[in-house]
Amino acid sequence: MEYSKEKITIEAQIKLLQQRGLIIEDAEEAKRFLSHVSYYRLAGYWWPFQQDKINHIFKPDSFFKDVVSLYEFDRKLRLLLFKVIERIEISLRTKLIYHLSHEFDPWWFQRTELFINVRELAMTLALLDEEISRSREAFIKEHKKKYTDDGRFPPAWKSLELTSFGALSKLYGNLKHTCKSKDLIAAEFGTVNHTYLPSWLQSITQIRNHCAHHNRLWNRNLPGRPKLLSRPPFSWVVNVPKENEFEKLYVHLCCMKYLLDRIEPINSFTQELERILIEHPNVDPNALGLKPDWQEEPLWKI
Repeated sequence: MEYSKEKITIEAQIKLLQQRGLIIEDAEEAKRFLSHVSYYRLAGYWWPFQQDKINHIFKPDSFFKDVVSLYEFDRKLRLLLFKVIERIEISLRTKLIYHLSHEFDPWWFQRTELFINVRELAMTLALLDEEISRSREAFIKEHKKKYTDDGRFPPAWKSLELTSFGALSKLYGNLKHTCKSKDLIAAEFGTVNHTYLPSWLQSITQIRNHCAHHNRLWNRNLPGRPKLLSRPPFSWVVNVPKENEFEKLYVHLCCMKYLLDRIEPINSFTQELERILIEHPNVDPNALGLKPDWQEEPLWKI
């Protein structure tokens, strides 16, 4: 079967939505919005408003403005999480550089004997090599100029500044359990030992990538499965999400909040999440997996 749908103008897009039952009170404003946010991107936000998913017929009293509100909520949520993940990423990078360089040497990330999967390490280093080769950072240019005869990567405090969060999480997860720093870093994040933190970092990396590529987070099923501690040493949630709820965002938000509390004990994550929910009252908290009275949980309580 060949794809047969033709391109249509924004005016035709608006007419089609109206024919399908979506109420558009201001056609000119809708036209302006669709000229900046594509019809296909917005479709993920009007999907729950449709009663007939095959023919794309909308439920009665479905408004375009409510679709836009969902889109704006999701955009604000991504910006908030990107800011939180930035703090986690920088902290992880700092701890890896500091602890492993002191336990071994500044080129620990090139030592194959320290890693479980050497093939995975080789792929990570290949990506790092590409980043270093095309880097325009002054400290990399200076290093190459000064140490032309040194065939190694620049030391960890230079090289790992160029790595992605995904590469950092892979380096950490791939470290052998005999590396003392692996447990030390986990303990500093409040996750006790190396058993739990790798899965947290993997799920946060996936969310970070969604944020970076402006993908929808609201009402998205997430593949990450963070391994939860049975007795966290710091404030956690009483109403712990069950395994079948892990596809929703809430459990991942909890992991991020827990790590952020170790990095920045006084933070505004709860207030900022509450604020965007208040600004968009049409957002169904269940689509995020938020528990009733989540703000009263020890982890989230201000």
